[in-house]
Amino acid sequence: MPRARGGIDLGGTKIQAVVVDADSAVLGQARHPTPTSGGPADVAAAMAAALREAAQGAGVEPAALTGVGVGSPGAIDADAGSVSGARNLPGWEGTYPLAGQLGEQLGTPVSLGNDVQVATDAEVALGAGRGYRSLLGVFWGTGVGGGIVLDGRPWLGRGAAGEIGHMVVKRDGRRCPCGRRGCLEAYAGRAALEARAREKHAEGHKTDLFKLMERHDRTRLTSGIWARALEQGDKLASELIDEAVAALGAGVASAVNLLDCEAVVIGGGLGVRFGEPMVERIAQAMRPHLFVDERPPAVRLAALGDLGGAIGAALLAR
Repeated sequence: MPRARGGIDLGGTKIQAVVVDADSAVLGQARHPTPTSGGPADVAAAMAAALREAAQGAGVEPAALTGVGVGSPGAIDADAGSVSGARNLPGWEGTYPLAGQLGEQLGTPVSLGNDVQVATDAEVALGAGRGYRSLLGVFWGTGVGGGIVLDGRPWLGRGAAGEIGHMVVKRDGRRCPCGRRGCLEAYAGRAALEARAREKHAEGHKTDLFKLMERHDRTRLTSGIWARALEQGDKLASELIDEAVAALGAGVASAVNLLDCEAVVIGGGLGVRFGEPMVERIAQAMRPHLFVDERPPAVRLAALGDLGGAIGAALLAR
């Protein structure tokens, strides 16, 4: 299959793989859970398995692909093919040569990019970001990640730009999974929300979150579990999501005040699952914090849905 490419979106709860054609149309896809134990080598093996399944669905061998792009959390050194400090993944505190290890398993070249930046680039090229020269992508899932496009080009900084989840929204605030205090992610990331829900539940606060998790055979409070709890009017879930939206409003508005970008695209597992009504809530929560409040940015829901990260990763392999 000429010019077919692979893309892998590595997330804290799922690994999404796609095989696409030259026009980025999806030919095959697969989703596997992200390992919760082990280390980087175990995650790489799960990524390879997901890509092989997607390739099988597309009727092509992985080695026949032009290449495979990977969108990964953590600090990316694209030239070295390494990922460092991906703390939402098991045992990934140090640096791991992901591109080389994955390339050996798949038999094709592997390129790396930041997970949220490649998803943002996909929205600019193919989705909700088309037509904007400056844009902030906010991907609300296990953590809160950001991607930046300025003057039509991705802004990568020194390899770790766009970490909007680690903007401080409260000095000396809640402990973040990164180990620091007061980060946006400590109030809005799915992992932090689950930790907070467990803490509150242990203190005696009533909630059906964990009953729903067991009923749907999940080991974590996934985006779907949070959505079901909100639909059922679960008080604790509603309170925690209200906190998350308030923190997102402050953090995203602060980033807009710095960049003065034309648009904000909201994606990620929670963002996509909650959809347009939640995007409007975030836009409303931003408004009190915007410096130029008479000219707010457009706030859009990511158009490529759950596959945006993997499709964006595949763009790296062109």
